[in-house]
Amino acid sequence: MKDAAIKVGVVTDQSGPLSVMGVANANVARMVINDINANGGLLGRQIELYLEDSATTDSVAEAKAAKLVEQDKVDVILGGIYSSTRQAIKRAAVEKAGKLYIYPEQYEGQECHPLIFCTGPVPAQQLEPTIPWLMQQTGAKKFYLPSADYIWPRIMNKKVRELVTANGGQIVGEEYFPLDHADYTRTVDNIMSTGTEVVFNTTVPPGVAPFLEQLHQAGFRKRGGTLMCTYFEENILPLFPAEHVDGLYGCLDYYQAVSDPFSKTLLDRYNRLYPGGAKLTGGSAATGMYRGLKLWEAAVKEAGSLKQEDVIKALDHAKIAEGPGGPAQMVPGQHHVRMNMYVAQVSNGRLNVVRDLGAFDPKECTGGSK
Repeated sequence: MKDAAIKVGVVTDQSGPLSVMGVANANVARMVINDINANGGLLGRQIELYLEDSATTDSVAEAKAAKLVEQDKVDVILGGIYSSTRQAIKRAAVEKAGKLYIYPEQYEGQECHPLIFCTGPVPAQQLEPTIPWLMQQTGAKKFYLPSADYIWPRIMNKKVRELVTANGGQIVGEEYFPLDHADYTRTVDNIMSTGTEVVFNTTVPPGVAPFLEQLHQAGFRKRGGTLMCTYFEENILPLFPAEHVDGLYGCLDYYQAVSDPFSKTLLDRYNRLYPGGAKLTGGSAATGMYRGLKLWEAAVKEAGSLKQEDVIKALDHAKIAEGPGGPAQMVPGQHHVRMNMYVAQVSNGRLNVVRDLGAFDPKECTGGSK
């Protein structure tokens, strides 16, 4: 009976500038839900996926989230890539409708709401193990932080500053630009004249392409400079000429080069189901979407019902033995996930894993503040 179906709502950017990432999220949601249904469903019921396109526009995301909770009456809502999109979905689904919301993207942390669970990596996981390692590997002490002007870069940079100074280095420049900024002449001149050894980049599309081009043309890499950008993954990499990003370091919960058997099998299945399109990757929230749906499934099974307060209680400590990049578990009381982290480096247009960092706690929402 159709009305007996469990309803899962997903809002993701299937059109607009983030569509290559949003389509991957939609694909993962379809794949996971089809798998659950093929295995008999959940609580003996089939799951119906309600998929909405937020078109890389926050007002659209908010309207679609409102539709999912008010008209479609979904049991849970997932999605969003930009932090501003999370806030838009939160306004409609969480603050107005009181609905459980799972946010799948790597982000700046600090989202501590009793109805929100986050399944992507946060600064403690991406930066605490990586910055000291990078400084040790390269001997670098001077960092420059060119940034897009919104919350994620500001909080990432604060963490980078702490780690660099704690390890005997210094920040020689920190600048913020509109997302579509295109002329970085002055910034690149500063990077070259200050003897910057590491550029930690948090400029984002569309502004990141002209920045990387201008940095390359100035000869930053040629003179031995190191480039780091945590969000680079296999959907983003092909958007740039190989020479602009060669040698770049990233740190995420998964790369396609991760070689554990489950990750490889999952990637093969995804590629068979969705050939030639948006790729299954870490930085674009696709791995967080997988994790979010499977952790929610585990929580519903433990709760034995869809009663939201029971599902939340179970989700607080839910775990999965397998996932892209390895096992994952919610850290009780934190609403964020302990997961494996990897450092990768771009070489010949590919991201190769250069260090398996192991599992890291998110260190979010500690002290019981929700």
